[in-house]
Amino acid sequence: MEIKIQNLSKKYKSIKALDNINLTISTPAMIGLVGPNGAGKSTLMKILVGQLLATEGNVIIDGGSLNKREKYLKERLGYLPQDFGLYEELRVEEYLDYIASLKAIKENRKEEIKRVLEMTNLKEMRRLKIKTLSGGQKQRVGIAQAMLNNPELLIVDEPTVGLDPEERIKFRNLFSEDSIDKIVILSTHIIEDVESICNLIIVINKGRILFTGEPSALVKKAIGHVGSIEIENNHKDKFLEREAQGEFKITSTVITPNGTKYRVVSKNLSSSFEEIVPSLEDAYIYCMLEEDEYALT
Repeated sequence: MEIKIQNLSKKYKSIKALDNINLTISTPAMIGLVGPNGAGKSTLMKILVGQLLATEGNVIIDGGSLNKREKYLKERLGYLPQDFGLYEELRVEEYLDYIASLKAIKENRKEEIKRVLEMTNLKEMRRLKIKTLSGGQKQRVGIAQAMLNNPELLIVDEPTVGLDPEERIKFRNLFSEDSIDKIVILSTHIIEDVESICNLIIVINKGRILFTGEPSALVKKAIGHVGSIEIENNHKDKFLEREAQGEFKITSTVITPNGTKYRVVSKNLSSSFEEIVPSLEDAYIYCMLEEDEYALT
């Protein structure tokens, strides 16, 4: 599958949620879509799945305009929105059977439902009513319905919210294995999830794509812009004033016997800091700082 996004913009009255997005992705790909709240991630995904119409531009799916190929797309799509509704009175198995019917899965429907139940560790809960499940278990039901029929394009918005650390690792690996023969787009605030499994990262903010490429390439951009320093308690207030003035962004703090050790990201790292190797999270924050208009809070 190949998806071409051409000059894509979306306006809500005076607000531009997407601003001239251009992007081409093709199978296989495990894509991490990252950005702060309000960056345009959900708007982009809703356009890709046909839930929203763009104000300008076009999306081309395997050579044809999405506007004319919605049926073609939906036959190949698995989608988990951030806020998804479940029919609480249905049993897990019944709900998946209902979604399978909506996806027009006729042959081997029972086997397909069994497959996704096992993949999402829901087999023992298949006869329980959804309303009796925990938040994390409901999230797994959402992931299971998205994976029905082994879609060529899988788009998931914050899929590991509500999952415990062990489950997060399991589903990260599941999405990674699933991307071998398809496009998987993972929208998340958890940089660790992206770092672990994605071979392509897209950073978006204020409706514009700031970076597209391999995670290692983003990390390289931040070399020379990440440092650490230990500040004695009696100098702490003055140091924090420097952050408030925008000199740098503090990304972590560790209490020490003599004060506090800070890890910072800066557009212009001063010599008072010890330069250290950036992480992907550091690189993401540096990408934001480069814009001048935005600093993470």
